[in-house]
Amino acid sequence: MRISSTLFFQTGLNSINAQQSDLMHLYQQIGSGQRMVTPADDPLAAAQAINISQSQSLNKRFAENRSVLNQNLGIEENTLNSVTTLLQDVKTRLIEAGNGTMSDADRATLSNVLSIARTNLLSLANATDGSGQYLFSGAKGNVKPFQEGVLGVVYEGDQFQRKIQADQTRTIAGSDVGTDVFSRAAPGTTGYLSSAAAGNTGTAVVGSPAITDPRGEHIGHTFTIAFTSATDYTVTITDANGANVGSGTGSGYVAGSTDHLTLPGGVQVSISGTPQEDDVFVVEPISTADDLNVFKTLDGIIAALADPTLGDTVNAAKFQNALGSAIQRMDVTYNNVLTVRASVGARMNEIDALDANGAQRALSYSNQLSKMEDVDYYSATAQLQLRTAALEAASLAFRKIQATGLFNMGSN
Repeated sequence: MRISSTLFFQTGLNSINAQQSDLMHLYQQIGSGQRMVTPADDPLAAAQAINISQSQSLNKRFAENRSVLNQNLGIEENTLNSVTTLLQDVKTRLIEAGNGTMSDADRATLSNVLSIARTNLLSLANATDGSGQYLFSGAKGNVKPFQEGVLGVVYEGDQFQRKIQADQTRTIAGSDVGTDVFSRAAPGTTGYLSSAAAGNTGTAVVGSPAITDPRGEHIGHTFTIAFTSATDYTVTITDANGANVGSGTGSGYVAGSTDHLTLPGGVQVSISGTPQEDDVFVVEPISTADDLNVFKTLDGIIAALADPTLGDTVNAAKFQNALGSAIQRMDVTYNNVLTVRASVGARMNEIDALDANGAQRALSYSNQLSKMEDVDYYSATAQLQLRTAALEAASLAFRKIQATGLFNMGSN
Protein backbone atom coordinates (compact mmCIF):
# COMPACT_ATOMS: atom_id res chain seq x y z
CA MET A 1 0.00 0.00 0.00
CA ARG A 2 1.38 3.38 -0.99
CA ILE A 3 0.99 6.19 1.60
CA SER A 4 1.45 9.73 0.51
CA SER A 5 3.29 12.37 2.51
CA THR A 6 0.04 14.36 2.78
CA LEU A 7 -1.64 11.46 4.52
CA PHE A 8 1.29 11.22 6.96
CA PHE A 9 0.95 14.87 7.88
CA GLN A 10 -2.86 14.89 8.02
CA THR A 11 -2.93 11.81 10.27
CA GLY A 12 -0.48 13.36 12.69
CA LEU A 13 -2.40 16.64 12.75
CA ASN A 14 -5.73 14.87 13.34
CA SER A 15 -4.25 12.91 16.21
CA ILE A 16 -2.91 16.05 17.86
CA ASN A 17 -6.24 17.88 17.38
CA ALA A 18 -8.16 14.95 18.88
CA GLN A 19 -5.91 14.85 21.92
CA GLN A 20 -6.15 18.62 22.35
CA SER A 21 -9.97 18.45 22.13
CA ASP A 22 -10.10 15.75 24.80
CA LEU A 23 -7.71 17.73 26.95
CA MET A 24 -9.79 20.90 26.52
CA HIS A 25 -12.93 18.99 27.55
CA LEU A 26 -11.18 17.82 30.72
CA TYR A 27 -10.06 21.39 31.46
CA GLN A 28 -13.70 22.54 31.16
CA GLN A 29 -14.94 19.77 33.45
CA ILE A 30 -12.32 20.48 36.12
CA GLY A 31 -12.69 24.25 35.82
CA SER A 32 -16.52 24.24 36.05
CA GLY A 33 -16.84 21.26 38.40
CA GLN A 34 -19.51 19.87 36.05
CA ARG A 35 -19.28 16.41 34.55
CA MET A 36 -21.68 17.32 31.74
CA VAL A 37 -20.23 20.30 29.90
CA THR A 38 -22.87 19.80 27.22
CA PRO A 39 -25.96 17.53 27.21
CA ALA A 40 -24.20 15.39 24.62
CA ASP A 41 -21.84 14.18 27.34
CA ASP A 42 -24.70 12.15 28.92
CA PRO A 43 -28.13 12.76 27.30
CA LEU A 44 -30.06 10.58 29.75
CA ALA A 45 -28.48 12.13 32.83
CA ALA A 46 -29.01 15.61 31.36
CA ALA A 47 -32.75 14.97 30.97
CA GLN A 48 -33.02 13.52 34.48
CA ALA A 49 -31.10 16.49 35.89
CA ILE A 50 -33.63 18.90 34.36
CA ASN A 51 -36.52 17.06 36.04
CA ILE A 52 -34.75 16.96 39.39
CA SER A 53 -33.85 20.66 39.11
CA GLN A 54 -37.50 21.51 38.50
CA SER A 55 -38.54 19.45 41.52
CA GLN A 56 -35.88 21.19 43.56
CA SER A 57 -37.16 24.62 42.47
CA LEU A 58 -40.73 23.68 43.42
CA ASN A 59 -39.54 22.39 46.77
CA LYS A 60 -37.78 25.70 47.39
CA ARG A 61 -40.94 27.61 46.44
CA PHE A 62 -43.01 25.54 48.86
CA ALA A 63 -40.45 26.26 51.59
CA GLU A 64 -40.83 30.00 50.93
CA ASN A 65 -44.63 29.63 51.08
CA ARG A 66 -44.35 27.84 54.42
CA SER A 67 -42.16 30.65 55.71
CA VAL A 68 -44.91 33.16 54.84
CA LEU A 69 -47.50 30.87 56.44
CA ASN A 70 -45.48 30.53 59.61
CA GLN A 71 -45.05 34.29 59.85
CA ASN A 72 -48.77 35.00 59.34
CA LEU A 73 -49.85 32.31 61.79
CA GLY A 74 -47.30 33.56 64.31
CA ILE A 75 -48.80 37.05 64.11
CA GLU A 76 -52.30 35.60 64.46
CA GLU A 77 -51.24 33.54 67.48
CA ASN A 78 -49.82 36.64 69.16
CA THR A 79 -53.04 38.54 68.42
CA LEU A 80 -55.24 35.74 69.76
CA ASN A 81 -53.07 35.55 72.85
CA SER A 82 -53.82 39.21 73.49
CA VAL A 83 -57.52 38.56 72.82
CA THR A 84 -57.47 35.70 75.34
CA THR A 85 -55.89 37.89 78.00
CA LEU A 86 -58.41 40.66 77.34
CA LEU A 87 -61.39 38.26 77.52
CA GLN A 88 -60.07 36.86 80.79
CA ASP A 89 -60.04 40.37 82.21
CA VAL A 90 -63.56 41.05 80.90
CA LYS A 91 -64.84 37.85 82.51
CA THR A 92 -63.27 38.92 85.80
CA ARG A 93 -64.95 42.32 85.52
CA LEU A 94 -68.32 40.69 84.83
CA ILE A 95 -68.00 38.59 87.96
CA GLU A 96 -67.22 41.79 89.87
CA ALA A 97 -70.36 43.36 88.39
CA GLY A 98 -72.42 40.67 90.07
CA ASN A 99 -71.33 41.96 93.45
CA GLY A 100 -74.54 43.16 95.07
CA THR A 101 -72.70 45.81 97.08
CA MET A 102 -71.67 47.92 94.05
CA SER A 103 -73.27 51.33 93.82
CA ASP A 104 -74.63 52.83 90.63
CA ALA A 105 -71.49 54.99 90.43
CA ASP A 106 -69.27 51.90 90.74
CA ARG A 107 -71.23 50.18 88.01
CA ALA A 108 -70.94 53.25 85.78
CA THR A 109 -67.18 53.20 86.29
CA LEU A 110 -67.12 49.51 85.40
CA SER A 111 -69.15 50.33 82.29
CA ASN A 112 -66.41 52.74 81.20
CA VAL A 113 -63.75 50.09 81.87
CA LEU A 114 -65.61 47.60 79.67
CA SER A 115 -66.04 50.28 76.97
CA ILE A 116 -62.26 50.64 76.85
CA ALA A 117 -61.91 46.86 76.70
CA ARG A 118 -64.36 46.79 73.81
CA THR A 119 -62.29 49.38 71.94
CA ASN A 120 -59.13 47.35 72.50
CA LEU A 121 -60.86 44.16 71.38
CA LEU A 122 -62.07 45.87 68.21
CA SER A 123 -58.50 46.97 67.51
CA LEU A 124 -57.25 43.39 67.91
CA ALA A 125 -60.04 42.08 65.67
CA ASN A 126 -58.82 44.52 62.99
CA ALA A 127 -55.15 43.58 63.36
CA THR A 128 -52.98 43.24 60.24
CA ASP A 129 -50.18 40.91 59.25
CA GLY A 130 -46.66 41.89 58.20
CA SER A 131 -47.81 42.90 54.69
CA GLY A 132 -50.67 45.14 55.81
CA GLN A 133 -53.43 42.59 55.13
CA TYR A 134 -56.14 42.29 57.76
CA LEU A 135 -55.86 39.01 59.65
CA PHE A 136 -59.55 38.25 60.11
CA SER A 137 -61.21 39.58 56.94
CA GLY A 138 -61.20 36.29 55.05
CA ALA A 139 -60.15 36.63 51.40
CA LYS A 140 -60.73 40.41 51.52
CA GLY A 141 -57.32 41.18 52.96
CA ASN A 142 -57.60 44.91 52.21
CA VAL A 143 -61.02 45.36 53.89
CA LYS A 144 -61.24 46.18 57.59
CA PRO A 145 -63.22 43.20 58.91
CA PHE A 146 -65.09 44.76 61.86
CA GLN A 147 -66.60 48.21 61.47
CA GLU A 148 -68.94 50.31 63.55
CA GLY A 149 -72.50 50.34 62.21
CA VAL A 150 -75.82 51.78 63.25
CA LEU A 151 -76.67 48.63 65.20
CA GLY A 152 -73.15 48.04 66.52
CA VAL A 153 -70.07 46.34 65.14
CA VAL A 154 -70.68 44.51 61.86
CA TYR A 155 -68.44 42.14 59.91
CA GLU A 156 -67.44 43.39 56.44
CA GLY A 157 -65.13 40.56 55.38
CA ASP A 158 -66.12 37.33 53.64
CA GLN A 159 -66.23 33.67 54.66
CA PHE A 160 -63.23 32.43 52.66
CA GLN A 161 -59.92 31.59 54.30
CA ARG A 162 -56.67 32.66 52.65
CA LYS A 163 -54.98 29.38 51.86
CA ILE A 164 -51.37 28.93 50.76
CA GLN A 165 -49.87 25.93 48.98
CA ALA A 166 -47.56 24.48 51.62
CA ASP A 167 -46.68 21.30 49.74
CA GLN A 168 -47.55 19.51 46.53
CA THR A 169 -50.76 18.06 47.98
CA ARG A 170 -51.44 20.35 50.96
CA THR A 171 -52.86 23.84 51.31
CA ILE A 172 -53.00 25.48 54.72
CA ALA A 173 -55.06 28.47 55.85
CA GLY A 174 -52.82 31.36 56.80
CA SER A 175 -55.57 33.20 58.66
CA ASP A 176 -59.07 32.75 60.08
CA VAL A 177 -62.41 34.32 59.23
CA GLY A 178 -63.41 36.98 61.75
CA THR A 179 -66.86 35.54 62.40
CA ASP A 180 -65.25 32.19 63.20
CA VAL A 181 -63.27 33.90 65.96
CA PHE A 182 -65.55 36.56 67.43
CA SER A 183 -69.11 35.53 66.50
CA ARG A 184 -69.63 31.82 66.99
CA ALA A 185 -69.27 28.90 69.35
CA ALA A 186 -66.53 26.35 68.90
CA PRO A 187 -67.58 23.55 66.51
CA GLY A 188 -69.15 20.67 68.37
CA THR A 189 -70.12 22.78 71.39
CA THR A 190 -73.12 21.45 73.28
CA GLY A 191 -75.15 23.13 75.99
CA TYR A 192 -77.69 25.91 76.27
CA LEU A 193 -77.86 29.66 76.81
CA SER A 194 -80.58 31.56 78.59
CA SER A 195 -81.88 35.08 78.24
CA ALA A 196 -84.80 37.23 79.37
CA ALA A 197 -87.01 39.33 77.13
CA ALA A 198 -86.33 43.05 77.30
CA GLY A 199 -89.96 43.81 78.07
CA ASN A 200 -90.21 41.71 81.25
CA THR A 201 -91.84 43.58 84.13
CA GLY A 202 -91.24 41.12 86.96
CA THR A 203 -88.24 40.53 89.17
CA ALA A 204 -87.55 36.99 87.94
CA VAL A 205 -83.95 36.14 87.03
CA VAL A 206 -83.11 33.18 84.80
CA GLY A 207 -80.07 31.04 85.54
CA SER A 208 -77.78 28.91 83.39
CA PRO A 209 -79.54 25.94 81.74
CA ALA A 210 -78.38 22.36 82.14
CA ILE A 211 -78.93 19.24 80.05
CA THR A 212 -80.46 16.51 82.21
CA ASP A 213 -80.87 13.95 79.44
CA PRO A 214 -78.37 14.12 76.54
CA ARG A 215 -80.67 11.84 74.54
CA GLY A 216 -83.79 13.80 75.33
CA GLU A 217 -86.41 14.20 72.63
CA HIS A 218 -85.93 17.94 72.28
CA ILE A 219 -82.19 18.29 72.81
CA GLY A 220 -81.02 20.84 70.24
CA HIS A 221 -84.33 22.69 70.18
CA THR A 222 -85.17 26.13 71.57
CA PHE A 223 -87.50 26.52 74.56
CA THR A 224 -89.52 29.70 75.06
CA ILE A 225 -90.99 30.02 78.56
CA ALA A 226 -93.89 32.44 78.84
CA PHE A 227 -95.45 33.06 82.26
CA THR A 228 -99.22 33.36 82.27
CA SER A 229 -99.18 34.25 85.95
CA ALA A 230 -96.69 34.40 88.81
CA THR A 231 -96.93 30.61 89.16
CA ASP A 232 -98.00 29.22 85.77
CA TYR A 233 -96.19 29.15 82.45
CA THR A 234 -96.23 27.65 78.98
CA VAL A 235 -93.30 26.21 77.07
CA THR A 236 -93.05 26.46 73.29
CA ILE A 237 -90.45 24.29 71.54
CA THR A 238 -89.03 25.25 68.13
CA ASP A 239 -86.36 23.73 65.91
CA ALA A 240 -83.43 25.46 64.25
CA ASN A 241 -85.70 26.73 61.46
CA GLY A 242 -88.18 28.23 63.89
CA ALA A 243 -90.84 25.59 63.29
CA ASN A 244 -92.96 24.58 66.27
CA VAL A 245 -92.13 20.99 67.28
CA GLY A 246 -93.80 20.76 70.68
CA SER A 247 -95.24 22.56 73.65
CA GLY A 248 -96.04 22.11 77.31
CA THR A 249 -97.41 23.78 80.38
CA GLY A 250 -96.20 24.15 83.92
CA SER A 251 -97.58 25.31 87.22
CA GLY A 252 -96.64 25.46 90.83
CA TYR A 253 -93.71 27.83 90.46
CA VAL A 254 -93.06 29.37 93.88
CA ALA A 255 -92.83 33.12 93.40
CA GLY A 256 -89.97 34.82 95.20
CA SER A 257 -87.89 31.68 95.50
CA THR A 258 -85.46 29.78 93.26
CA ASP A 259 -87.09 26.97 91.35
CA HIS A 260 -85.75 24.58 88.72
CA LEU A 261 -88.06 24.24 85.77
CA THR A 262 -87.83 20.88 84.00
CA LEU A 263 -88.47 21.53 80.33
CA PRO A 264 -89.84 18.82 78.02
CA GLY A 265 -87.14 16.76 76.38
CA GLY A 266 -84.11 16.80 78.71
CA VAL A 267 -83.30 20.41 79.73
CA GLN A 268 -83.57 22.16 83.07
CA VAL A 269 -83.26 25.83 83.99
CA SER A 270 -83.49 27.73 87.25
CA ILE A 271 -85.58 30.85 87.71
CA SER A 272 -85.58 32.97 90.85
CA GLY A 273 -87.66 35.92 91.92
CA THR A 274 -91.23 36.79 91.03
CA PRO A 275 -92.26 36.79 87.37
CA GLN A 276 -95.21 38.74 86.08
CA GLU A 277 -97.73 37.76 83.47
CA ASP A 278 -96.26 37.85 79.94
CA ASP A 279 -92.67 37.67 81.19
CA VAL A 280 -90.69 35.59 78.68
CA PHE A 281 -87.45 33.64 79.00
CA VAL A 282 -85.62 31.84 76.19
CA VAL A 283 -83.42 28.77 76.51
CA GLU A 284 -81.60 28.10 73.24
CA PRO A 285 -78.84 25.70 72.13
CA ILE A 286 -75.39 27.21 71.88
CA SER A 287 -74.91 25.57 68.49
CA THR A 288 -77.78 27.52 66.90
CA ALA A 289 -77.60 30.79 68.84
CA ASP A 290 -77.42 33.74 66.45
CA ASP A 291 -76.35 36.40 68.94
CA LEU A 292 -72.84 35.26 69.86
CA ASN A 293 -71.13 38.35 68.45
CA VAL A 294 -68.78 39.34 71.28
CA PHE A 295 -69.20 43.05 70.51
CA LYS A 296 -72.99 42.73 70.78
CA THR A 297 -72.50 40.98 74.12
CA LEU A 298 -70.26 43.77 75.38
CA ASP A 299 -72.63 46.47 74.11
CA GLY A 300 -75.49 44.85 76.01
CA ILE A 301 -73.70 44.58 79.34
CA ILE A 302 -72.14 48.07 79.00
CA ALA A 303 -75.62 49.55 78.54
CA ALA A 304 -76.99 47.48 81.44
CA LEU A 305 -74.20 48.68 83.74
CA ALA A 306 -74.93 52.29 82.87
CA ASP A 307 -78.62 51.91 83.79
CA PRO A 308 -79.23 52.76 87.51
CA THR A 309 -80.77 50.01 89.64
CA LEU A 310 -80.74 51.55 93.12
CA GLY A 311 -84.21 51.21 94.60
CA ASP A 312 -85.63 49.69 91.39
CA THR A 313 -86.14 45.93 91.75
CA VAL A 314 -87.34 45.51 88.17
CA ASN A 315 -84.24 47.21 86.74
CA ALA A 316 -82.09 45.21 89.13
CA ALA A 317 -83.62 41.99 87.78
CA LYS A 318 -83.09 43.17 84.20
CA PHE A 319 -79.47 43.86 85.01
CA GLN A 320 -78.98 40.42 86.58
CA ASN A 321 -80.53 38.78 83.52
CA ALA A 322 -78.32 40.82 81.18
CA LEU A 323 -75.26 40.01 83.29
CA GLY A 324 -76.00 36.29 83.41
CA SER A 325 -76.58 36.20 79.66
CA ALA A 326 -73.34 38.14 79.03
CA ILE A 327 -71.30 35.82 81.25
CA GLN A 328 -72.66 32.75 79.45
CA ARG A 329 -71.93 34.20 76.02
CA MET A 330 -68.51 35.49 77.04
CA ASP A 331 -67.61 31.96 78.19
CA VAL A 332 -68.66 30.63 74.79
CA THR A 333 -66.55 33.24 72.98
CA TYR A 334 -63.57 32.60 75.25
CA ASN A 335 -63.71 28.84 74.62
CA ASN A 336 -64.04 29.45 70.89
CA VAL A 337 -60.95 31.70 70.83
CA LEU A 338 -59.02 28.97 72.63
CA THR A 339 -60.21 26.50 70.00
CA VAL A 340 -59.03 28.78 67.19
CA ARG A 341 -55.67 29.20 68.93
CA ALA A 342 -55.37 25.42 69.14
CA SER A 343 -56.10 25.25 65.41
CA VAL A 344 -53.40 27.84 64.71
CA GLY A 345 -50.92 25.85 66.81
CA ALA A 346 -51.80 22.64 64.98
CA ARG A 347 -51.21 24.33 61.64
CA MET A 348 -47.84 25.66 62.80
CA ASN A 349 -46.87 22.16 63.94
CA GLU A 350 -47.86 20.80 60.54
CA ILE A 351 -45.74 23.45 58.85
CA ASP A 352 -42.75 22.38 60.98
CA ALA A 353 -43.31 18.78 59.90
CA LEU A 354 -43.58 19.81 56.24
CA ASP A 355 -40.40 21.88 56.62
CA ALA A 356 -38.55 18.84 57.93
CA ASN A 357 -39.77 16.74 55.00
CA GLY A 358 -38.94 19.53 52.58
CA ALA A 359 -35.40 19.82 53.93
CA GLN A 360 -34.97 16.05 53.54
CA ARG A 361 -36.22 16.23 49.95
CA ALA A 362 -33.90 19.15 49.19
CA LEU A 363 -30.95 17.12 50.46
CA SER A 364 -32.02 14.12 48.35
CA TYR A 365 -32.37 16.28 45.22
CA SER A 366 -28.95 17.84 45.81
CA ASN A 367 -27.35 14.40 46.20
CA GLN A 368 -28.96 13.13 43.03
CA LEU A 369 -27.87 16.20 41.06
CA SER A 370 -24.37 15.92 42.48
CA LYS A 371 -24.07 12.34 41.29
CA MET A 372 -25.25 13.31 37.81
CA GLU A 373 -23.56 16.67 37.31
CA ASP A 374 -20.53 17.00 39.57
CA VAL A 375 -17.16 15.96 38.19
CA ASP A 376 -15.10 13.24 39.87
CA TYR A 377 -11.88 15.16 40.46
CA TYR A 378 -9.81 12.06 41.12
CA SER A 379 -10.87 10.47 37.85
CA ALA A 380 -10.64 13.76 35.94
CA THR A 381 -7.14 14.43 37.27
CA ALA A 382 -6.01 10.98 36.25
CA GLN A 383 -7.57 11.47 32.82
CA LEU A 384 -5.84 14.84 32.56
CA GLN A 385 -2.47 13.20 33.15
CA LEU A 386 -3.32 10.49 30.64
CA ARG A 387 -4.49 12.94 27.97
CA THR A 388 -1.44 15.14 28.53
CA ALA A 389 0.84 12.17 28.00
CA ALA A 390 -1.16 11.15 24.93
CA LEU A 391 -0.86 14.67 23.50
CA GLU A 392 2.87 14.66 24.10
CA ALA A 393 3.14 11.27 22.42
CA ALA A 394 1.10 12.46 19.44
CA SER A 395 3.27 15.58 19.17
CA LEU A 396 6.45 13.51 19.33
CA ALA A 397 5.13 11.14 16.67
CA PHE A 398 4.23 14.09 14.45
CA ARG A 399 7.71 15.56 14.81
CA LYS A 400 9.11 12.19 13.92
CA ILE A 401 6.97 12.02 10.78
CA GLN A 402 7.80 15.60 9.95
CA ALA A 403 11.52 14.84 10.13
CA THR A 404 11.19 11.86 7.87
CA GLY A 405 12.42 12.43 4.25
CA LEU A 406 13.72 10.44 1.33
CA PHE A 407 17.35 11.44 1.81
CA ASN A 408 17.20 11.06 5.63
CA MET A 409 15.84 7.59 5.21
CA GLY A 410 18.59 6.74 2.71
CA SER A 411 21.35 7.99 4.98
CA ASN A 412 20.11 5.77 7.73
